[in-house]
Amino acid sequence: MSSAVRVVEKQLDEILAIAKNPAQIRNAGTLAHVDHGKTTTSDSLLMGAGLLSPKVAGKALAMDYVPIEQLRQMTVKAANISLYFEYGGKPYLINFVDTPGHVDFTGHVTRSLRVMDGGLVVVDSVEGVMTQTETVVRQALEEYVRPVLFINKIDRLIKELRLSPQEIQQRILTIVKDFNALIDMFGPPEFRDKWKVDPAKGQVALGSALHKWGITIPMAQKAGLKFSNIVDAYEKGYVDKLAEEFPLYKTLLTMIIEHVPPPNVAQRYRIPRLWRGDLNSEIGKALLEADPNGPTIVAVSKVNKDPHAGLIATGRVFSGTIREGDEIYIIGRKMKKKVLQTYIYMGPTRIIVPYMPAGNIVALMGVDEARAGDTLVDPKFGDVPPFERMRYISEPVVTVAIEPKNPAELARLVEALKDLVIEDPTLDLKIDQETGQILLSGVGTLHLEIATWLLKERTKTEFTVSPPLIRFRETVRERSQVWEGKSPNKHNRLYFYVEPLDETTIELIALKEVTEDQDPRERAKILREKAGWDADEARGIWAIDDRYFNIIVDRTSGIQYLREIRDYIVQGFRWAAEAGPLAMEPMRGVKVVLTDAVVHEDPAHRGPAQIMPATKNAIFAAMLSARPTVLEPLMKLDIKVAPDYIGAVTSVLNKHRGKVLDMTQQEYMAFLRAELPVLESFNISDELRAAAAGKIFWSMQFSRWAPVPESMLGDLVKQLRKKKGLKEDIPKPTDFVETF
Repeated sequence: MSSAVRVVEKQLDEILAIAKNPAQIRNAGTLAHVDHGKTTTSDSLLMGAGLLSPKVAGKALAMDYVPIEQLRQMTVKAANISLYFEYGGKPYLINFVDTPGHVDFTGHVTRSLRVMDGGLVVVDSVEGVMTQTETVVRQALEEYVRPVLFINKIDRLIKELRLSPQEIQQRILTIVKDFNALIDMFGPPEFRDKWKVDPAKGQVALGSALHKWGITIPMAQKAGLKFSNIVDAYEKGYVDKLAEEFPLYKTLLTMIIEHVPPPNVAQRYRIPRLWRGDLNSEIGKALLEADPNGPTIVAVSKVNKDPHAGLIATGRVFSGTIREGDEIYIIGRKMKKKVLQTYIYMGPTRIIVPYMPAGNIVALMGVDEARAGDTLVDPKFGDVPPFERMRYISEPVVTVAIEPKNPAELARLVEALKDLVIEDPTLDLKIDQETGQILLSGVGTLHLEIATWLLKERTKTEFTVSPPLIRFRETVRERSQVWEGKSPNKHNRLYFYVEPLDETTIELIALKEVTEDQDPRERAKILREKAGWDADEARGIWAIDDRYFNIIVDRTSGIQYLREIRDYIVQGFRWAAEAGPLAMEPMRGVKVVLTDAVVHEDPAHRGPAQIMPATKNAIFAAMLSARPTVLEPLMKLDIKVAPDYIGAVTSVLNKHRGKVLDMTQQEYMAFLRAELPVLESFNISDELRAAAAGKIFWSMQFSRWAPVPESMLGDLVKQLRKKKGLKEDIPKPTDFVETF
């Protein structure tokens, strides 16, 4: 039995006793840019809880328990742990999540934030606030998660930059100022000022996770410690003494207890943000108070495949108490499941517990139909609204084709891929039914590299992976004329036009302010007031494609039998949205409007096989007559480079169709913010390093979709069609419908 399990089992009774009292619980996790030291920081916390030997803490990367995380020295999944810590004479249970920092894995951050009330944001003292720091802080604030700050790697300021104590102090104040600017920009209005961090109040920790020491300003003042003492400790080699006097785990856990609210406080302001139900109902009141005796309601944040136990769902108990043997209802999936076992997490290890009350993070076996973002509830309350769906900031824009070397292993490969997509919903899997081709899409090349590595580990099969392909989108630039779609039997006629969907509406769909399952009157009101929609059109929405941001609207009146075929028309619309007419890439930002219809009176002549093709063909013809174009994904680059190399770096960007959006210069460093098409990004790393003689670091993340230049459009469409085995010629509207 591992030492971690022994320690926890010794404390299990104490943990369960604390778990019943929300005031003694904290739910927090690390948030940071890649390589700023989150997992090394987590090592110190494990050491403080007695789960890791002091000799290996800081180097063990214990929360990186997937082998490739250790090999690549980076976190690719979120890992949970429950820590027992005594503070002020009272025991506390700190449920902690170590999240990834690389932009390709922000989906794991999004899911982890749902269960957290506080975020420990780790910032490298030399690199400061970077792109991904901004992204994770913004994500945290959108979920009403309160951030506190740990400025890590203070040793780099002393050993690498050789700064004086005064300069170190100035550097820290600059990072705090930049961090608070993010809270000012993205924070909820009611918490903007309250949540800004103040070093004097102990909301900022400074230290070195590698050397296991950390302090806050109040601690330093109380102990009479000055920056000159820290510089001296490094210069004279007694850093170990610093770690003994000011252990990092104690500093960080104390900061979390003092400044991260307990669940019964946090849920009072988080629930109105995350749950749209009636706050005065029995469930509403229990959720606001994190009542362990209220109705059971759990928000699932992630699902993992255990080779022995099957799918394990991890989530936060927001109300009630979940017990082994409980029957639970999965809202959205409309099914009941029995909880076979309840656990708490210790990194890679799960510890069985008999129950887990509100305010805690729990893992469940038996609810294998649940997915990240699902809501589990006591079956007696099955009709309550679920928690808000999670909004991922990155889209899967890079694709690889996977092919088994032995065709007999195809089914096994597909099964394992389906499990990967359940675990990581930011992966997208498509299997071409005709050719059997497997296409896996991810946020970036690293995302796919990790996914295919995991696939190989799990299946032990040999397969080939194609070079990365870019996913594009198809859209229109103007309103089309009305086109008639005839059913194959010629007995039904549907009339459609298409037009571009405005950016405000796309944003409302992305933010989940407008959803398909919303009350139609409420949705119409939002669209009228915020996006200027016509009242009749807003009321006529039939379906919203929130994956690719398309809408279908009914503008007909008094059509006989239309209600009976409505679902088939919506299915035809979704079919069209999956692969548009130009190059079989998904449609994006298209409003499809049904203006008229002639429907056969006999149900036998108006089934899905008749209505769906008529819908799809008319939509395709309409798109091809509305100045169609292809959208390509753009990446946002944040570049830090020595000022002497600005010209060379800008030349590399220009050569790859990049565009500098902003540039600021400080004494030692220039900061460039640029946009670059993903299509041009694959080999740019070496060119940027060469241009700046290695004195450069940067980060990339998905920015937006933008039309490809007109000069490239024709050739690009032909290339895409050729790759997919289609005729190279761009189709015409008459290829899909007869003119009338």
